[in-house]
Amino acid sequence: MRAFQLGRPVGGRTVAFRNVSFSRKPDVAAVSLVRTAARQQSSSEKPPKAVQWTPHSLNDLQTAPSEDNTFLEASEKLPTVHTAYIALGSNLGDRIGWIETACKQMSRRGIKIKRTSCLWETQPMYVANQRSFINGVCEVSHRIRQHDQVGICPPNYLTSADNDQVETTLEPLPLLDTLQSIENHLGRKKVIDKGPRNIDLDILLHDDRVVAHERLKIPHPGMFEREFVLRPLAELIPGKALDPASPWKLTQDYLNALPPSTSPISTLTPLRPSLQPIRALQSTRRTHVMAIINLTPDSFSDGGLNLPNLPRDSEKEQQGMNALYARTFQKFNDGAAIIDIGGQSTAPGVHQVTEAEEISRTIGFIQNLKDHPRLRKKIAISIDTYHSSVAEALDEVGIDIINDISAGQMDPNMLPTMARLGKTVILMHMRGTPQTMNSRTAYPDGLISTIAKELLERVAAAEAAGIYRWRIILDPGIGFAKTSEQNLEILRRFDELRDWPGLRGLPWLVGSSRKNFVGKITGVEEASRRVWGTAATVAAAVQGGADIVRVHDVKEMTQVAKMSDAIWRA
Repeated sequence: MRAFQLGRPVGGRTVAFRNVSFSRKPDVAAVSLVRTAARQQSSSEKPPKAVQWTPHSLNDLQTAPSEDNTFLEASEKLPTVHTAYIALGSNLGDRIGWIETACKQMSRRGIKIKRTSCLWETQPMYVANQRSFINGVCEVSHRIRQHDQVGICPPNYLTSADNDQVETTLEPLPLLDTLQSIENHLGRKKVIDKGPRNIDLDILLHDDRVVAHERLKIPHPGMFEREFVLRPLAELIPGKALDPASPWKLTQDYLNALPPSTSPISTLTPLRPSLQPIRALQSTRRTHVMAIINLTPDSFSDGGLNLPNLPRDSEKEQQGMNALYARTFQKFNDGAAIIDIGGQSTAPGVHQVTEAEEISRTIGFIQNLKDHPRLRKKIAISIDTYHSSVAEALDEVGIDIINDISAGQMDPNMLPTMARLGKTVILMHMRGTPQTMNSRTAYPDGLISTIAKELLERVAAAEAAGIYRWRIILDPGIGFAKTSEQNLEILRRFDELRDWPGLRGLPWLVGSSRKNFVGKITGVEEASRRVWGTAATVAAAVQGGADIVRVHDVKEMTQVAKMSDAIWRA
């Protein structure tokens, strides 16, 4: 048995850990140590340089001193479930696809993804002559086998004062092995250091440990200078101390200390592989126009015009469907990037049909769209439903987006279904149901702050269900549990909502087309004639930062969006 002292300078002081002993036994490395914190002010060292940091209590970072000399076995001190932060990166091929495939591989190998950041597109940092990267971070938990905890881990984790290597617990290494196995499984080949790669998985943090091994350094030494790491990491743990040597300096502090980026970075949200993703923080981005296709007989457009309670499978119904296809192609030619198909009206007081009826109204229409590859390649298909069974049935015939006005609140299976299907999802703010929402318009704590708070709760629920953050689009829910004045307030203050802490970087959809408040203010009772009033709301939405506008009159609103982009996003 050998005893010695370990010490480490921390912020101008030396923290010494005394009474450290290691015993070596055949085939088993048992580590026992008792630490008595002896904080000594160093008289030979200069005071640390003043650094700006976020005020934060250090109470949670302090370790209570030991009251006795009881030796604790490593297997008793270490948790079975560990939390780690994994950096995700790709700049070859379908970059988002590679990252999502790697995440699925982690899940299959027992690594649970608890939360994800947005995905951020950045220019290459070290080797300039290559494609831009997509980077993100995921928070994971993983269990390790008992034999991984004690006795078989490689040496070099702790070293004595005279450089005597000591075998001890090294849980991060099995995780590293798994991640490298996933990289190899996905065909990762490292040709140039920091050069192109289809997938890159790095351990940034593992619990609160410091690891100095020839294969692995934790905290990751390169992350402190990399915005493409700190930016997504700050979405997950902005107030966490990253380096035990500087416990007062938090993730957000390291990010704030970086020089301004020469090329501003943006989040990415995929629509479908053949389309460009939404870049919600790119100042010159174009606004996406979503065309509304209502396949309900009671709709004031589309289905209501072409399928007014016609007998099922009749010749007139087929003629009506053909007219709907013609209208759909026209909306595409007029500038729609997304079509939003609905088989259930969400207007206040409208009778709710069965899920089977909703499926029957929409599945054939979507199925037939697959026979037009030119259209499918250039447009994303969204299904407007709050039923998980409808989303699942329509996924089999080809949808790209699930648009749920209740954000998963009206069907407890919706969020898990969204996660399993892996589609981009739209989470709208609403209270109650379409039948009760107009009685729930009181916001005593403020409209914008309450919408933000309640959407943050829905985002958290979505993440808990397994939906990747980069797959989430938000909708403030104009016309849903809002009065006319509240709808106007949302449009006036939309930029505040978009920049709300915890929501920034997520893309937003605004759906104000032909709504009742437009008719009330303009005096236009007939919904189809509310084009000019809708145009004003679309311009306001673009000015406030909307990424998608959901509209009936595609040709006119595409022109409004283009002009608004030219004014505010040049």
